[in-house]
Amino acid sequence: MALVMLISVKTVQGKIDTVKSSIGNYITVSPAGIRGFEGGGELLTDSDLNNIKGVTGVTKTTGTLSDRLTNGTNTSLQSAIDAGSFGSRQRSSESGSSAASGSGGNSSSNNRTISMPITVSGTNDLSVTASLNASQFNVTSGAKFDDNSGDTVAMIGTDLATKNSLSVGSTFQAYGKDVKVVGIFDSGNKFTNSSAVMPLGVLQNLSSQSGQYNSIIVQADSIDNVSSVESALKTKLGDKADVVSQQDSSQQAITPLQNIKTISLYSLIGSLVAGSIIIFLTMVMIVRERRREIGVLKAIGASNGIIMTQFASESLVLTLVSSVVGMIGGLLLANPILNVLVNNSGSSTQGTGSGFQGAGRAMTRFAGSASNTLRDLHAVVGTDIILYGLLAAVLIAILGSIIPSFIISRVSPAEVLRSE
Repeated sequence: MALVMLISVKTVQGKIDTVKSSIGNYITVSPAGIRGFEGGGELLTDSDLNNIKGVTGVTKTTGTLSDRLTNGTNTSLQSAIDAGSFGSRQRSSESGSSAASGSGGNSSSNNRTISMPITVSGTNDLSVTASLNASQFNVTSGAKFDDNSGDTVAMIGTDLATKNSLSVGSTFQAYGKDVKVVGIFDSGNKFTNSSAVMPLGVLQNLSSQSGQYNSIIVQADSIDNVSSVESALKTKLGDKADVVSQQDSSQQAITPLQNIKTISLYSLIGSLVAGSIIIFLTMVMIVRERRREIGVLKAIGASNGIIMTQFASESLVLTLVSSVVGMIGGLLLANPILNVLVNNSGSSTQGTGSGFQGAGRAMTRFAGSASNTLRDLHAVVGTDIILYGLLAAVLIAILGSIIPSFIISRVSPAEVLRSE
């Protein structure tokens, strides 16, 4: 049991360290007043990005820019998303506002089939899925483009590719330029699968937004430092940007792990204490039953040290043999017992849906990936754990035998033999 609990503590601590360094240490910085394609204000700039990079605790920054492509206006692509009642209402509202401002409310656009815009995103790091409005980014055909590529290329979602009969090597028109498809991806949700992704610098230039961003995703060096980094960013950027972290969501992934670690640690301590008491009481009984042998040894000149060494050696051999049996049982039972602890933890982290409007929801979706932390928990056994287990067994055996043998060895041989 002690070995099982030691394995559990080490495994859970390793998972906690992994979570802290990779999940939940992301912060979204977006222009104040802007969310996705709604609101108003000024986009972030290269100057803001450099200020963010200079904040202590920031290890990585990912700049993103999103824009809309509309068939017949700035692209040849057809949207893969049907307007439906929601899209029709939004587009009709936009058309009505435009018509009201330009022709007193008479708009011929209401008589046309509504075409939904296509979202195109620019990023300088495809590995940060939060910047791509997705929780996953699997390439189904072709390959990813170079993050710093200056070529007019794009990756498109599976739905957009199917709608426009595009494959790797095909081209489409965007911003009056030919764009080559280098890859097709599946994000797991229809919205992102109906979009396109381009190198950040290329999209900035094509959309006439050079050096501008509508989202910067910041990675802190640890989840423990997210709050301090968030505060520093707010101070640095002032009212120009909205800074949002997902520390609370990511903490949901760590809390059940910490609960399991606490239970395992207490069980480990309890197992060691119980083992020590059992060995101690067993050796007390063995030593008391062999008082006559101890008396004879002392009568022929054996010292207290020799007597204690004899009993310690005997206890050590028995303990090591039982430890081997215990380790075999511990290794076999480590994963089943760890699974019981996981199932009884009573907590799990849930994702937050697939809709997206702005980088804030992308961060929420990213934090949702923390729900896998418990399902991916498997006992890991290393040589260090085996050595720790053997060391604990040796110490318990030595202490459990030396103490009672030392007490009984102080009795005089004459007294022992007389009582016999």
